[in-house]
This record gives sequence, C-alpha cells and structure tokens, in this order.
Amino acid sequence: MWLTAREIQNQSKHTLQAYERDVSDFLSFCEIKELHLSNVEAADLREYLAQKVERQQLSSSSLQRLLSSIRQFMKWAEQGHYLAFNPADDFQLKRIPRPLPGMIDIETIHQILDQPAPEKPLEQQMWLRDKAILELLYSSGLRLAEVQGLRIKDLDFKRQLLRITGKGNKTRVVPFGSKAKDAVMQWLQIYPLWHGDFVPHAPLLITQTGHPLGVRQIENRVKFQAQRSGVNVDLHPHLLRHCFASHMLSNSGDLRAVQEMLGHSSLSTTQIYTHIDFDHLAQVYDQAHPRAQSKKAEG
Repeated sequence: MWLTAREIQNQSKHTLQAYERDVSDFLSFCEIKELHLSNVEAADLREYLAQKVERQQLSSSSLQRLLSSIRQFMKWAEQGHYLAFNPADDFQLKRIPRPLPGMIDIETIHQILDQPAPEKPLEQQMWLRDKAILELLYSSGLRLAEVQGLRIKDLDFKRQLLRITGKGNKTRVVPFGSKAKDAVMQWLQIYPLWHGDFVPHAPLLITQTGHPLGVRQIENRVKFQAQRSGVNVDLHPHLLRHCFASHMLSNSGDLRAVQEMLGHSSLSTTQIYTHIDFDHLAQVYDQAHPRAQSKKAEG
C-alpha cells in the first residue's frame, strides 16, 4: 500500500477505496499514453484532469481530491526512490469559490425594511417585532441562530453594540445602526404586552404567548415580510447576512473589519478577537453601512 501506516489509520475504508480508484485510473491513463511515471509533467496532469472534467463532469472538489490522491501516490514513489522527484508537488488547481446566493441591491433592502406598517393592531405588533429581526440581521450580519439567541442584556443601546455568541460559543461584539436601534426600541414597547418577562436574561424575540421565537419561525417571518413588501425575492436570514457583507465591503473596502463583524472562524485562529479596536469598527460601520446613520444625520 502506497499510503503510510499512520495515514491508513486516520482514513475511513471509503476514503482509502476512493484513493485506490483515483490512483488506478491515473495509472491507466499513463499506460494508454505509454507514459512512464518518471516522465510525468504538469502538462500531463493537466491533460488527465481535463479529460476527467470532459468525460465525467467532475466538480472542483472532486478534482481536488483526485489531485490529492495522485500527489500522495507520487510522494510515496519519490520516497521509495522510484522517482527522482514528485512532478505533482508544484501543480495546483485554482479553487473555484462557492457561489454566493443572489445578492439584493440596497434599494430592494430599503423597500423591505421601510414598508408601511399594517393597519390591524396585532399585525402592527408583529411587524414591529419582525422589523427588529430584519434590521438586526442586515444591520450586523448576524447568523440565524445568533439573532434567535439574543437576550435583552446583549444589547448596549448607548454604544450601539451587540454581544453575539456565535459558532463554537465564541463571543464577538459588533455595532448596530441607528435604524436597528429604533426598530428594537419600538419592539420593546410591545414586548410586555406579549407576556414578555422584561429581565436582562430574557430572550429578545418572543411569540405572542411570551415563548422564545424559534429559528423556523424567524425564517418564515422574514420570508413573509419580503412578500408583503412586494419584492420578488426569496428572502432568508443568511441572504441578509451576505448582503450585509457585500454592501459593507463595497462601501468601505475594509475586509478585516467586515470579517471581524461577521465572526469568521479564520480570524479566531489568529486570535484577533483579543485585539479588536471597537472604536475603529464603529467608525467603519458608521461610514459604510447604508442604514447606520439616523434620519437627522441624513437630513
């Protein structure tokens, strides 16, 4: 076997079988071309992978796995002195980025968030809660689970900061705009009418019976309010998060600050969370986010 004992031990049976199929297929290609392993060049690898795409419509991830199998095999051959060097070492495939869901332009976001309230009292109350949800999702780029898990104590209205518990129980602090602040404060005026126990640890988002609002309920309300505004968009919380990132980046160009606000795990590995300049984040936010400024400032 061309894998080391340690590598075999760390791989599933399915993965090992896939590796063997990949290498056997590549060796068949070399045999048909009468190509000795010692003569394999990057151009040969490119031709082989192009054939796989053409004949089997392989995805980018499948091609990466296939190349990884070949690279490991050639490494084994090099270490066993069957090859003078590994021609696959320096051969790289460009990773195709995952496509983002269709972006919504800022005007459409405004149409959803600034739609008039319903006339019926109960529907008005539901709109105030839903608007707080929409504003927070777009204002701060929150994940669905993050907005659902918000507690009243997590909002600092004076500094307009949110304390978020994200993936892996990692905590981050992000700004929220004045429009989100206004929406949440209007919602909190309704909160006691819905049997909400107004204490710091209470959930921010509740149902009419005072129970915490669930993630599926939030998804449904987001879709409903988009439909009510008359836009032809299948709106969901994660799409609002993508719009937040896209609109912030296009207006600020500050990738690090936006990544910081999104709470991407890649930043936690470099321990940047312990060195956040909140004043800088707030400044970038105020200058870049379409709904960060108050109506007074806009006037």
